[in-house]
Amino acid sequence: MTDVNSTISRAEVCAAAIADAFAEDGEIFGSPMGTLPMLGVRLAKLTSNPELVISDGESLFLGGVPPLFAKGDVVEGFIPFRRVFDVVAYGKRHVMMGATQVDKHGNQNISAIGDFAQPQRQLLGSRGAPGNTVNNRTSYWVPKHSPRVFVEKVDIVSGVGPKAAKAAGPAAAKYNDIHRIVSNLGVFDMRGPDDTMRLLSVHPGVTVDDVVAATGFALHIEGDVPTTREPDSTELMIIRNVLDPKSIRDREVPPVEAAK
Repeated sequence: MTDVNSTISRAEVCAAAIADAFAEDGEIFGSPMGTLPMLGVRLAKLTSNPELVISDGESLFLGGVPPLFAKGDVVEGFIPFRRVFDVVAYGKRHVMMGATQVDKHGNQNISAIGDFAQPQRQLLGSRGAPGNTVNNRTSYWVPKHSPRVFVEKVDIVSGVGPKAAKAAGPAAAKYNDIHRIVSNLGVFDMRGPDDTMRLLSVHPGVTVDDVVAATGFALHIEGDVPTTREPDSTELMIIRNVLDPKSIRDREVPPVEAAK
């Protein structure tokens, strides 16, 4: 078993921050996309929010909480791909997606870089992002915080931020809820003036200046910015020995970025 008294890594801080984003959701479908989001959601299920409903990312609702990328031994339900759209449109769900670009108003781009008519680089396409952001609580995970990701204005709007949703009318704004943005540098929400991004905390070993320098727009900063909390000994035991004993988390946020 891994020693829980060893140095806490940046990836583990990020996992706890993601878990905190789901902590107060209650009984809701936690829908993470990516390694750290999956780790954080499963950590929340085992600690702060046992009512979370989780899936195997393919077709099953899980009763148990297996390690990353392992099949669950307790199955509570069946959710084939077509039923996911029913949950998106009508269900209680909190999705955490990635973002190739995210701007100061919380719009997300996973479609393409450059002009839509002739993009410089084709990405995933909008996929479920529009439906997610106008129907369900949505958060974003960014493993490499940089001015190329945190941009003044996204090239193409895939996920809709709160200001754009309000401009589109009640149908888009009623359930729009961009809850948290977690990166490898800090935690953010959209509660700044005029629905702009606000810096909530910086991870251990990171300064506010570090975050500002890595962001391509003016963040809203209120007073002294706190440090993101470190996972406690119970959470570290769960991360290291239950959910991710193979340290898969380090591939996304490498140990060289360990918190000091």
